[in-house]
Amino acid sequence: MIALSVWMLERGRSGLVQQAMTIGTTPATLYQLPGQAGPLVVVAHGFAGSRQLMRAYSLTLAQSGYTVLAFDFEGHGRNPVPMSGDVDAIEGTTMRLVDETRRVLEVGRTLPGAGPGVALLGHSMATDIIARAAIADGNVDAVVGISMFSQAVTADQPARLLVISGQYEGILRAAALEMARLVDPAAVEGETVGTDGTTRRAVVAPGVEHVGVLYSGTGLREARDWLDATFGRTSTGPVVQPGLWILLLLAGIVALFRPVARLLPVTDAGPDVPLRRFLAAVLIPALAVPVLAVVVYRPFLPVLVADYLMIHLALFGVLQLAILRVWPLPRVVWVAAGALVVWGLAVFGLAIDRYAASFVPTVERLGIIAALAVGTVPFMLADATVARGGWRRGVARLGFIASLTAAAFMDMERLLFVLIILPVIVLFFLVLGPLGRWVARQSGAGAAGLGLGVILAWALGVSFPLFVAG
Repeated sequence: MIALSVWMLERGRSGLVQQAMTIGTTPATLYQLPGQAGPLVVVAHGFAGSRQLMRAYSLTLAQSGYTVLAFDFEGHGRNPVPMSGDVDAIEGTTMRLVDETRRVLEVGRTLPGAGPGVALLGHSMATDIIARAAIADGNVDAVVGISMFSQAVTADQPARLLVISGQYEGILRAAALEMARLVDPAAVEGETVGTDGTTRRAVVAPGVEHVGVLYSGTGLREARDWLDATFGRTSTGPVVQPGLWILLLLAGIVALFRPVARLLPVTDAGPDVPLRRFLAAVLIPALAVPVLAVVVYRPFLPVLVADYLMIHLALFGVLQLAILRVWPLPRVVWVAAGALVVWGLAVFGLAIDRYAASFVPTVERLGIIAALAVGTVPFMLADATVARGGWRRGVARLGFIASLTAAAFMDMERLLFVLIILPVIVLFFLVLGPLGRWVARQSGAGAAGLGLGVILAWALGVSFPLFVAG
């Protein structure tokens, strides 16, 4: 699985020149076919994303002869500069990101092989940014918005706009159709409409949601066809769809750890937790921690809600360990914990970074990862102790997810982004949870909890956008 997936994923890059560059402080990657010139397409990612997440579009368009420039917004991916400004005002954070996009666009226009012609393509958060950047620039030939929402779109601006939505993005599908109906009130999905120099099209990528839409063959072909029609081109390059191969690669890496775990030192797993104590260890923290954490929370890290999450995780874990009467803490088999960390970060993590999303932190994020570990390590130690057995594991983790959700609804003004980051935690449990389970069976809860605690701190530390208010 691993060998086949890597071969297929690398095949999508074959023949392309990929050049890393920095535009001011903004990291970017240029994709081109060697010796060819083509219209410039600037590619922008969504909230908590990175240029790696947009690679299916970047590779598909570059293989078709376009000059593609993908970049990391402030606060995201490898960008060392935090987002800043007022997130609730267009004149605040939004305009800073619009200005950053326009700086990337201006440099892109000067690159060898770029043009004639310019287009902007973005996902989710970026769709509002690129719409505003295109309108402000005045010389952008086409805009492609994926999972789009933007109040900047009018009946005549942007002049040429394609909106791609996933089948299961009901609200965004309605918004896309409304943008088309600004031009023609009778517009329907899948129809190109136009009048007085304005052209719109709203299309649906079948069977996908907010992330899956980035790997949809329908979406990739629609975007390429839209740009081809804009620039009078006919593309014959491959449509690069890495989604399935990324899943197979990661599944193979997870599965391969199982025989590795059997080589680790064997230690006594300890007695099972009595049912009544288990239920108390799940319910009491789930009810008490949201109230306590919201009351004591004061922002102190330059990252959106990471500081709150650290507090919540630490309180939850310590309270669970106290209820379970785990003292001293579970013995750590260091070889086993180290093997888990190396597999999770160096093997699984580097595969993620190369093919799916940014996973290698900048220097600015190392301190954030260390701070998060203050919460993630005790939490995962408690989780490894309490969550033995199939149904118990599910109940314990549902209790934690419920507590985080409750906290977000208790203070939506400050903790809204907790709801946005929840999928990262759920994916962590689903994908990397088995690694910890195999280590716990072989070498005890201490090694599993410490190892998964470090990996979780890392995963959260590279996922949260850096942010400084003001």
